[in-house]
Amino acid sequence: MSGPRFEEPLSRTLTRTVGLAVLVGAVFALQRHHLALLLPIAALALWFTLGGHVVEIIFLNRLRDRIPQGRLTQVLVRLLLWMGGGILLYLGMAATARALSMAGPSFRLWWIGGCLLIAVELVAHAALAVRRRPNFYNGRG
Repeated sequence: MSGPRFEEPLSRTLTRTVGLAVLVGAVFALQRHHLALLLPIAALALWFTLGGHVVEIIFLNRLRDRIPQGRLTQVLVRLLLWMGGGILLYLGMAATARALSMAGPSFRLWWIGGCLLIAVELVAHAALAVRRRPNFYNGRG
């Protein structure tokens, strides 16, 4: 179950995560017919694109080899980390929205952040699986 340390050039990480955040910002800005929202929404989306990447790196490089190597244990710890990380990212995103004087998500819906990060990670790992890369589903990533 354990795997090699995950390493990626910072430029590649930032290109992917910032690009995804800008895409999310563009979709929401166009949906609302208000292009000025692109950058503020992209900044909020960065909590989950870049922050979600950091949560995954914590699992891969800090936790994976320190917990029992059984598949069930690895899956449960990873899901719990995604849930907890998503909650923290959601709270950070909500606080940032308020700091930017935007109508942000409610702090009372904190649990949505955990569910959202789990969903995002499962989709991201499905894309890795399609490309035959190490991923959550095959236990190699």
